[in-house]
Amino acid sequence: MESWKTLARTAAQDTHSRFGQRLLGLPGTWIGLPYSKAHQLRDGSMLSDLNGISHPLREWNYWWQAHYLDAIIDDGYAYLADNDLDAAHRELQRAVELLRGIRLRNFGVFPNYFFDDMAWLALASQRLLSFSRRLDGHSSANAKQAVTTLRKQLNGAIDDVLDGGMYWSRKKDFKNAPANAPAALFFARNGERDQSRKLLSWLRARLFSIDSGLYLDGLRLVPDGHRIEDALYTYNQGPVLGALLELGSDADLEHSTMLIHASAQYLTDSTGALSLNGGGDGNLFAGILVRYLALAANDVRLDGRTRSTARTMVVATANSLVDQEPRRLSAAVQRWMIFSAAAACESDSRN
Repeated sequence: MESWKTLARTAAQDTHSRFGQRLLGLPGTWIGLPYSKAHQLRDGSMLSDLNGISHPLREWNYWWQAHYLDAIIDDGYAYLADNDLDAAHRELQRAVELLRGIRLRNFGVFPNYFFDDMAWLALASQRLLSFSRRLDGHSSANAKQAVTTLRKQLNGAIDDVLDGGMYWSRKKDFKNAPANAPAALFFARNGERDQSRKLLSWLRARLFSIDSGLYLDGLRLVPDGHRIEDALYTYNQGPVLGALLELGSDADLEHSTMLIHASAQYLTDSTGALSLNGGGDGNLFAGILVRYLALAANDVRLDGRTRSTARTMVVATANSLVDQEPRRLSAAVQRWMIFSAAAACESDSRN
């Protein structure tokens, strides 16, 4: 089998060629189509675009684009580690064009209805900002504006209802791990450690399951109080793990260790691979956890057994996807993310 680095780069090119194109044909933009250019829905409602131009009213999956952006930045860092500066600059340019495309497609603004979506784009924009500074020595203006704008949105979604925490959407009837966990990681990376800890503490108090050692989905506000949504999803564990590693106290690392082993116990199949939640948004769930497991696998502050457990989950999940040819952008980005994570477990090239 080819190396994980080679498979990751092949998956990247496959994603760009089958799903990526200029938004409305506009120079200096990029966007991911929800379905492969070569496929359509069985009912014929998702036909290939005329002349390769994306229709502005096409299905819009804001948070898929955020992970597409994150995956591009993974490639940029990998090329930088290989001292291939031309390729690193190419990926930086593609990332800048994708962020511009996201903004234009989102009616010229970065905010949207869902705070979890905005947290994912804030994280990816934050990484783009760091990558542009490292590679070019100056900030991407669009990434800087995205971080500033989305940070304000995320802060505004936190209140004292249910003792704290962030809402999932502007409807303000649900506080959940999908919003609070990536926001906690964003704030930790932004140097706002107190805000990050507040969100992590809320998650631990309200959504942590002592029985499984994992985080449940959320608390829904109802007329007589609230109702817990107790589903266990892979992606809810990932950004919690990332935030704990970013904050990095002894207690954080201890909790990280527990979370990694609980994930291995409850979220994997007989081969050690993470369960894949197929279809639409679910196509990204395992990939999100794998991203942060790869960081753990390379974190020397964790003990050898825990790092090995994290690495095993990453590589086993990658092995399960080698022969996949995704139809949807979410699945294509996940495969690429997981191959990149497996490559990072061999050589830590990522931020």
